[in-house]
Amino acid sequence: MLRVSRMLERLRACTEASARNRHWTKIAELSVKFSSTKTAPRFRRMDYQDAVCTLNTLQTNASALEQVKRERGHPQLQLQAMRGFLQRAGLKAEELDRLNIIHVTGTKGKGSTCAFTEQILRKYGFRTGFYSSPHLVQVRERIRINGRPIGKELFTKYFWQVYCRLEETKDAHGGSMPAYFRFLTILAFNVFLQEKVDLAVIEVGIGGAYDCTNIIRRPWVCGISSLGIDHTSILGDTIEKIAWQKGGIFKRGVPAFTVKQPDGPMKVLQERAEEIGCSLSVCPDLEEYESEGLLSLGLAGHHQRSNASLALQLSHTWLQRHFLTDPASSPVEFSGVSSAPVFKPSPTMIKGLAETEWPGRNQTLKHGPVTYFLDGAHTTRSMLACVRWFNEVTPQHEKNTGGTVVRVLLFNATGERDCAAMLKLLIPCHFDFAVFCPNITEAIATCNADQQNFNVSVENMLTRCLDNQQSWRVLNGQEEKPEAELLIGGGLPLVAERHSDTLVFPCILSALQWISQGRDSVLSDPNKCVIPLKPSINAKAAPLREAVSIHVLITGSLHLVGGALKHLDPALNS
Repeated sequence: MLRVSRMLERLRACTEASARNRHWTKIAELSVKFSSTKTAPRFRRMDYQDAVCTLNTLQTNASALEQVKRERGHPQLQLQAMRGFLQRAGLKAEELDRLNIIHVTGTKGKGSTCAFTEQILRKYGFRTGFYSSPHLVQVRERIRINGRPIGKELFTKYFWQVYCRLEETKDAHGGSMPAYFRFLTILAFNVFLQEKVDLAVIEVGIGGAYDCTNIIRRPWVCGISSLGIDHTSILGDTIEKIAWQKGGIFKRGVPAFTVKQPDGPMKVLQERAEEIGCSLSVCPDLEEYESEGLLSLGLAGHHQRSNASLALQLSHTWLQRHFLTDPASSPVEFSGVSSAPVFKPSPTMIKGLAETEWPGRNQTLKHGPVTYFLDGAHTTRSMLACVRWFNEVTPQHEKNTGGTVVRVLLFNATGERDCAAMLKLLIPCHFDFAVFCPNITEAIATCNADQQNFNVSVENMLTRCLDNQQSWRVLNGQEEKPEAELLIGGGLPLVAERHSDTLVFPCILSALQWISQGRDSVLSDPNKCVIPLKPSINAKAAPLREAVSIHVLITGSLHLVGGALKHLDPALNS
């Protein structure tokens, strides 16, 4: 294991160092040329990949990381720092008031809620902005206009405009530059203002109260999706503490909505609404809306129904306030928690819900005999929903196969998450193989800069995978071999395995290629590097080659899902 980690670490370190040196040379050149903090610079030689590589340096910028560490002990400093960065970028907090913002937080479902809401309001003919995280394949997915990621040219133009304003002013501010997510948030605000969107749907990054999106002063409506335990080192180790953080996006006089929550966090949200001075309403079940028949949703999974209900309330309230002469003159004060109104969704709302797309969440891709089920579930609650969805949809696909179906789990999880708890929930799905890999798209460094992550070492990622493999074995009652076999081919460590039904691969592409066994034409593209495997590993794949169908569940991390989609859906790379 140590040998695998060290070799991959050296490989990646060399790649990163050369890329970083090349792009910092270009940045030094352009920073000399650029002198105005108000005018957008023109960079003829700086392309999209240059911008993304420069953005990635903010993941490891020493001053940015040091600032984040200081602020963790004093979280209120986070918003103060964000306001300073916003001002240095040439923007004012007052300008954000013009964006007509819908602000959404939650533990599970906030992205889907935003996607439903944005689609509904776009169907009404409004020019929409949508800021979300993380991205799956390309970073510009985080900043959308009219439902589509901004183009590479637009991203590049506005990136250098904002970056160079911050770069030019850093010496006067102790050399500080915003960290990755803060920069993207400022960039999104700048894009939406300059592209003159009619409204902006803003998804909170982590928490709410001290999240950098919370420099928003006057949203038009706020929403909270389902709450659960996640990011405990930042938000607290109880659901009540997490609810306090999430309720921090409430603003005086601005209507707020939440889905049904357990009693403890609901009480906290009520106290927050009373303290801040805003109304708080609980959304009805989707079945309670006055409609002819069951409302159809573009996103699969029963849990999406509460997200859709929240989206209906957010879009309905935004529309009501939009058509008022002066929405700021009619603030809604706290008067206890109430039930949100049940109304009849308009044909436009119904169409919006039905046509919503949100890749990587309960998504199914069929490539010949191989069917991929992708869901970025990364908490125990979201994994429960994922398992429910998977067990609902797979029988429909298996029904007419007329032969053997092999089920494969492809799993990874990041950060502080309880992998063993999530894996335990997956046991009843009865997988024939469990495959683990880090969130590295390709072991040979040809992947684009959009999916580079400098915040965790390759050794740590691979160690996590081996730990997950062992957890799976324990959960299945399998005995551990004394030593893990290292399977070497062509001088590169390829697979560490301990049992015939569990394997660990060094990257997503090698895992997908082994699982598909040449039966997915997309993965068989000659432009994709095929890593040679030892005969013993190919022999273990006999059931995959002989099966009529292969069903693959890819879950545990949105980053894993994004890396898989990079290979499985080439259109996302354009």
